[in-house]
Amino acid sequence: MNFELSKVRNIGISAHIDSGKTTLTERILFYTDRIHAIHEVKGKDGVGATMDSMDLERERGITIQSAATFCSWGDTHINIIDTPGHVDFTIEVERALRVLDGAILVLCGVAGVQSQSLTVDRQMRRYKVPRLAFVNKLDRQGANPFKVRQQLQDKLHHNAVMIQIPIGLEDRLLGVVDLVAMRAFYFEGDNGEKIREADIPEELVDDAQKWRDTMLDAASMFSDELTEAMLEENVTPDLIKRAIRRATISRNMTPVLMGSAYRNKGVQLLLNAVTDYLPCPTDVENTAVDLDNNEAEIVLPSDPSKKFVGLAFKLEEGRYGQLTYLRIYQGSLKKGDTIHNANNGKRVKVGRLVRMHSNQMEDIDGAICGDIVALFGVDCRSGDTFTDGDINVAMTSIYVPDPVISLAIRPSDRKAADNLGKALGRFSKEDPTFRVHTDPETNDTIISGMGELHLDVYVERMRREYKVDVETSPPRVAYRETITTKTRFDYAHKKQTGGSGQYGRVAGYIEPHDGPGYEFVDDISQGRIPREFIPSCDKGFRSMQDKGMMIGAKVVGVRCVIDDGAYHAVDSSDIAFQEAARGAWRSCYMQANPIVLEPLMKVEVEGPSEFLGAIVGTLLQRRGIIIGSQEEESYCRVEAEVPLSEMFGYSNTVRTQTQGKAEFSMEFSRYERAPNSIVEELLKIREAEKKAQR
Repeated sequence: MNFELSKVRNIGISAHIDSGKTTLTERILFYTDRIHAIHEVKGKDGVGATMDSMDLERERGITIQSAATFCSWGDTHINIIDTPGHVDFTIEVERALRVLDGAILVLCGVAGVQSQSLTVDRQMRRYKVPRLAFVNKLDRQGANPFKVRQQLQDKLHHNAVMIQIPIGLEDRLLGVVDLVAMRAFYFEGDNGEKIREADIPEELVDDAQKWRDTMLDAASMFSDELTEAMLEENVTPDLIKRAIRRATISRNMTPVLMGSAYRNKGVQLLLNAVTDYLPCPTDVENTAVDLDNNEAEIVLPSDPSKKFVGLAFKLEEGRYGQLTYLRIYQGSLKKGDTIHNANNGKRVKVGRLVRMHSNQMEDIDGAICGDIVALFGVDCRSGDTFTDGDINVAMTSIYVPDPVISLAIRPSDRKAADNLGKALGRFSKEDPTFRVHTDPETNDTIISGMGELHLDVYVERMRREYKVDVETSPPRVAYRETITTKTRFDYAHKKQTGGSGQYGRVAGYIEPHDGPGYEFVDDISQGRIPREFIPSCDKGFRSMQDKGMMIGAKVVGVRCVIDDGAYHAVDSSDIAFQEAARGAWRSCYMQANPIVLEPLMKVEVEGPSEFLGAIVGTLLQRRGIIIGSQEEESYCRVEAEVPLSEMFGYSNTVRTQTQGKAEFSMEFSRYERAPNSIVEELLKIREAEKKAQR
């Protein structure tokens, strides 16, 4: 790698679904000479965008997997990760943001801040990622970048500062005014590759000056040098850029740029902003935990001369074996090096080192801290830390949300069963939100994921990539059970089978609590239960949380307290007290008035205003509660909370009702008590399953 760290940018492109992320990435690759022809996401030429390399992505016109590439803009080396917008593939965004130094938040110039924009912004905050905002699609009817900037401020609480204003809007979009240089830029030629710089149009001079003053006021808060220059009326573009860069890297400001990626306007200036305002690896403080020092937090400096530390953040099964994407945080890595997996202790040799360009790869001999590369033949899991073996540290893990939907699958024949096992093993290793387990009662293979589309994509990939024809049953919703009243228990487990027997008695109570999971409280006094058997009681109660006694769903929000008990000097054991706790649970659970909880989803539907009534109707029919609706010009947005069980097949319904013009997104909101009619139905299903097992 023959470039300075100050000339490296690791960026992600994130946004709500269909905001133009992949189209923007395609233009970036074209203007940086990584590709020589532009292809559209849903283009008629059948090629599809470079970063959508999967057949499924090109057919559906959506990004499913995050894809990495690299390019150069001037003397700056840029690693880019294009992420999906659909909430079902949120883990792809999580792990991309975990390893990136900066990001571009793409917003639709018409729709503005949408539901997934909030989710992506929350993920950026979680990993402390500075960002630029790019208001895209200004060529569309109803586009208004000033409204979008206000939404950034009001909804996402950003200090959003315009550093550009548009020259025209909708079908009259010609270019942008750069408020730092106070010059107008027009993008001409077949693909907008010819940039013409000119004076600001006379009718925009006053507006440009007003927004420039606002920008200077905001930037001067982070630079005394700029403040002095403003007082002396000696402001230079370099002074402004340094102030904006400082504010952006500290996440105290979000510069707002604009254009239309599809119409090839504004992308080159966005690349300039990436180099001017987003951090290089040395600007970001990366931390790890020292495994030899009680997991004390340490800072990893971006220094090639230090010991090697890297994080495997994404896995793919390639034609040459497992492909492991690695972000190097400290030190350097060369082909032929032996590296150490801090999570399992294994040592592996780096046989092949590549830099990715979507699904293509370029062999390299080495890389240093700040770079994103890929390795072949390294057996690991997503989130593993690699070192050179001389230091024992681990990077903080990636946040993995819990799945909200399940599907029972069965191979159509015995031959397909082996391939199904391989497919499930690979997919669950690649994607932490894709879970597989076997139902102990029905022996069904259950796959769980983040939504209907998520599971649909994996079932289709099984058919295409592994030639496995699977039968699926209706998706199973991840219901939960909890209790509503405090209930005492007093249970003794006695078993005598000749010789030493089993004896353990536990007494106490179970009660609801506000936490999401299970809580165990030890209130035993005077040695009524020996200390070594207290963990056994906890283990026994904990083992009962996976399957409630109403519908067999996971139990949440229960506190188990033991305050009395008894033991036998000979017959008491770990097993005896585990069984006593299980028996105590069975004896009191149904008396604690258990209820069923169902997952509620936050649903946002957007479409033409003429279909507002139809959209509201589709949500109300599904037990939805309308939270709010907005109508702006010819566009409407409806927000609602709807039970997940009612959302299956909703995409077909809403498209039918709106002539295919509306789209929706949903994400998990919370669990709420299920109505009696649903509980009765679930109890009948549970009873039928029990009978089938007899």
